[in-house]
Amino acid sequence: MLLPTSLVGSYAQPDWLIDRERLAGRFPPRVRARELWRVAPEYLAQAQDDATLLALRDQEEAGLDIITDGEIRRESYSNRFATALDGLDLDNHGTTLNRSGEPIPVPRVTGPLRRRHPVEVADLEYLRAHVSDSKQVKITVPGPFTMAQQAQDDHYGSREALARAYADVVNEEVRDLFAAGADIVQLDEPWLQARAEEAAKYGVDVVNRALDGVSGTTAVHLCFGYPAMVRERPSGYSFLPELAECSCDQVSVETAQSNLDTSVLATLADAGKTVILGVLDLSTPEVETPDVVAERIRRARAHVPASQMVLAPDCGMKYLPRASAFGKLTALAAAAAQVRAEVS
Repeated sequence: MLLPTSLVGSYAQPDWLIDRERLAGRFPPRVRARELWRVAPEYLAQAQDDATLLALRDQEEAGLDIITDGEIRRESYSNRFATALDGLDLDNHGTTLNRSGEPIPVPRVTGPLRRRHPVEVADLEYLRAHVSDSKQVKITVPGPFTMAQQAQDDHYGSREALARAYADVVNEEVRDLFAAGADIVQLDEPWLQARAEEAAKYGVDVVNRALDGVSGTTAVHLCFGYPAMVRERPSGYSFLPELAECSCDQVSVETAQSNLDTSVLATLADAGKTVILGVLDLSTPEVETPDVVAERIRRARAHVPASQMVLAPDCGMKYLPRASAFGKLTALAAAAAQVRAEVS
């Protein structure tokens, strides 16, 4: 399909599942934050299944073409996977600085990183079982560069060595997700942008290591941080053309809130990448009209062929009210149909 639509990853979790005030009052947790859940532990898995079904139905009703699980079971995009590994001291957290320069608790790496078991395969199997076979499904995994930046290393001796260790466990996970029926697996790597100077040294290398030998459509997501947390957007990416050398098939970028100069996307398109184009502004709950969204799509068409575009929100929709998230997705699907007709 031309100009398919998709979430980047997360969808708005129901108010009865997650404490949205507590969620909005803090930066995304890097360690476990079970206090965010409103449901008692003995009922939490069942509640998360039910909420995931709601997220799937919302996406289908809005008209999306590629469906995710909405990351409904996650406290943040990264902490569920990052804290499920051996080699961590989960009782004594480490510390690092977040994107805003504030110290936050993070996983402390004290030994070799290993997967005890596949972390997200059950989530993928649930997604695949409850979505029509005519729809593609996508699932997201935190990327190795980002996880290395969100951890305290007391074992490997350098962030680069730590990132390579994370890449190995991510590679195992990605292989298992494709074997379980994923159509697309996306690595979330926002810290390639946040730590661009260090990313220039080895960021693409560790992402490629995580994707080595993988058979299936792969994506890498970059962003400027959740708009609910990081209000000011730079005028351009400090790390983006470098991904032309990445082995991934798709690159996810935001263009709506930042009003990004979309000419920078030509390098990716020329390298054969599909661009997951962020065209929904998540800094406001206000629902854009399809015409506004369509114009954002047209801005990129001068630099990226329509055949190399997937249309999406700028970033995850986790911090939006559910009604706003659904309205924005509906506008996205309508805008896609509008531009699709123009291209045809």
